[in-house]
Amino acid sequence: MNKRLLFLFSLLLAMILLSVNDSFVAAQKPQPLTDSLRKPLRFGFGRSATGAEITAWDVDVRPDGKGLPAGQGDVNKGKLIYAAKCAVCHGSDGKQTGAVKLVGGALVSDTLATAQPKTIGNYWPYATTLFDYIRRAMPYNLPGSLTNNEVYSLSAYLLNANKIVGADVVLDANNLSKVIMPAKKLFIMDDRKGGAEIK
Repeated sequence: MNKRLLFLFSLLLAMILLSVNDSFVAAQKPQPLTDSLRKPLRFGFGRSATGAEITAWDVDVRPDGKGLPAGQGDVNKGKLIYAAKCAVCHGSDGKQTGAVKLVGGALVSDTLATAQPKTIGNYWPYATTLFDYIRRAMPYNLPGSLTNNEVYSLSAYLLNANKIVGADVVLDANNLSKVIMPAKKLFIMDDRKGGAEIK
């Protein structure tokens, strides 16, 4: 009999405690879900970039050629530079399977896009993009290490390999933007005006 009373008393006590806990939780104010920590205005390290540092990183080249630096390069010099600094990743002539292909055949159209890899000659719309990309990102193991003359020479070599310019071309800031890429006609400029969704 004592065990049964003890059990009932314990059950009653547990129910009372649970109801008290629920009342306590309901009485508490809801906590905001936002970050309540105050952020410092400064973290106490670093400094503002100097004008010279900003200029050194401001190396973008536009499709119209604005931003192209002084210098020049030709196909023969580009072929030597390619063999020394590019072939290890892109293959001896830029066509090898397994490498990132640089040289290709006819234009990539929307019906052939899955069958043919995109290359400089069949996909890129502007020759200046080639210069800009090589100067910023290549070679893979040491990006930004090429001189402007080397980049012009590599651009000339790769454009020639894609049958876009002749073997005797000398590229520079005056004529690189005038090279018409075969794929340019496949790209449509976004000239929409107005609307909140257009920035």
